[in-house]
Amino acid sequence: MVSQQQANGVVTAMSSQRSFVVGTAGHVDHGKSSLVRALTGIDPDRLAEEREREMTIDLGFAWLELPSGPTISIVDVPGHERFIKNMLAGVGGIDAAVLVVAADEGPMPQTAEHLAILDLLEISHGVVALTKADLVDDEWLELVSEETRERLKGTTLADAPLVPVSSTTGAGLDILISEVTTVLSALPQRSVDGKPRLPVDRAFSVTGFGTVVTGTLLGGPLDVGQEVEILPGRRKARVRGLQSHGRKVERAMPGIRTAVNLSGIDREELQRGDVVTRPGWLQPTTLLDVRLRVVADTPRPLEQNDPVDLFIGASEAPGFVTLLDADRLMPGEEGWVQVRLGSPVVALSGDRYIVRQPSPSLTIGGGVVVDPHPRRHRRFRSDVIAALETRASGTPEERLIQALAGGPREVRDLASTLDVSLDNLQTLIIELARKGSLHVLGSGTPDPPAPTRFIVRTDTLERIATEVIALINDFHARYPLRRGMPREELRSRLGYPARAFDGLVATFVASGAIEERGSLLAITTFEIQLSSDQQRATERFLAALEAQPNAPPNPAEFGVEGELLAALEDMGLLVRLPDNIVFGAAQLDAIRRATLETIDKNGSITLAQFRDQFGSSRKYAQAVLEYFDQERTTRRVGDVRVRGNG
Repeated sequence: MVSQQQANGVVTAMSSQRSFVVGTAGHVDHGKSSLVRALTGIDPDRLAEEREREMTIDLGFAWLELPSGPTISIVDVPGHERFIKNMLAGVGGIDAAVLVVAADEGPMPQTAEHLAILDLLEISHGVVALTKADLVDDEWLELVSEETRERLKGTTLADAPLVPVSSTTGAGLDILISEVTTVLSALPQRSVDGKPRLPVDRAFSVTGFGTVVTGTLLGGPLDVGQEVEILPGRRKARVRGLQSHGRKVERAMPGIRTAVNLSGIDREELQRGDVVTRPGWLQPTTLLDVRLRVVADTPRPLEQNDPVDLFIGASEAPGFVTLLDADRLMPGEEGWVQVRLGSPVVALSGDRYIVRQPSPSLTIGGGVVVDPHPRRHRRFRSDVIAALETRASGTPEERLIQALAGGPREVRDLASTLDVSLDNLQTLIIELARKGSLHVLGSGTPDPPAPTRFIVRTDTLERIATEVIALINDFHARYPLRRGMPREELRSRLGYPARAFDGLVATFVASGAIEERGSLLAITTFEIQLSSDQQRATERFLAALEAQPNAPPNPAEFGVEGELLAALEDMGLLVRLPDNIVFGAAQLDAIRRATLETIDKNGSITLAQFRDQFGSSRKYAQAVLEYFDQERTTRRVGDVRVRGNG
């Protein structure tokens, strides 16, 4: 084990608050686990079978704490070809790699495959440890170094330093730590402003504590007591406790190996590949749009509809590929691919992934997720390829405008889709709204766009406005005696979610294009226009209502029915009661005032008193009083009515 004196002083340029995850890689029996033990004093082979066979089977974990410097979490991966899938579950969250090559053997088949995986994952920070250096002479060591350097050419680790070491004698370990520290110091500071994601690589039970999961925490912090969601199964739990590097913590920060004690969930409900996160923002997916590069030395091209096993985070899912811009991808080529998965995974734009050939098992490619929630695409569509190109390499402004191509989107939904912080997205929205490129629905000003507000491109808004005006004008033409189009009917015709539709309506009303008339929407200038025949029928009926205010005639006798009757009611001239009883609005208002005066004078009014006071029949008296009850002008108490609270 490296002494504190050896480690001291080599990391003075790095903040002690930073932490990193370093993963091992390399061929079986090249000394990865022995190296980790020598560096940390921790045996990463936790399984009895691993110790008996002296071969790593599953992921192992250790850590190295350096004075005045970072904490290094170490993920030790199996090197045997049969356990590549276990290896892939551990390398997704690493910051840097230590590629282990035994000096007495040199690069071997799994060295090449592990190196290809690191290259596909774009792990560009690393060191090569030439282990077992005490077993070879200088001349042989030089030959192995040259061969290893040749293997590194063209990969992300092409310029990685080579350090001869011996886990047995300790020779070179201090230099290895110094080189790793130098590599880590070049890494950019991790953002801690995102939402937490913990891809689960282990799940187990601890007596007295219950369910525990481990993984490399990404995105943002986790706190004790925090409610979490476990995806893709959408199970809820609470963080009972947290540990990092064997120590209890109240808050775990991203970029470090973390153990999470969960309450409210059983071990049997969890598996490797699950993701522990904050509830409500991540959606599992079975469809991914990706940029895929085929490994240069793979034995055959990737063909349309080939079966693959996809590895992302700590998860594995079977699927098939749709090649979007090529008939086939030859070894070393890149292309746009849609992966159709047989089981859901959790992914964000920018996540790296690996695909392997199921049988015979072989790493064939990998790349980056561009859209974690795409629609199904047809092949060779230029518009689809252009949109993917923008998502992959466009400016923030271009990516936002492209994400709005389908119509209005909620701010917080956009933040998740684009994988940007809410603050940064809001700032970008303000800038583009002021330029006139997009619009914040229902808002007179773009400052500030709340997370629940909907955003729409200006050209899209103009198209929707044209469609809305056309639909409402068509309704007016078909129903000229109605004051407007029912709001819900218009929403159904447009097909937008309720809150997006509400924002659109508020925007169009504010612009003066349309107006709200209760639950109806109308073109601002629209007014009901009666024909000459309808006008004459209306005048005759209104005159009859005035002549018989307390016992109104049947409107059908005057030709007032159907659309005309509804229009006169909308205009506020008539009031329809049950049983086809229609009163003039002015006459009913006079009856209402007189009724309340009687109640105020006598304390109440009976049905018979009402009938006698207004000289109407029992039929009309009962209909009017029940209507007054309904609108709370009156309130029935036994056989009398008293003043209501309406």
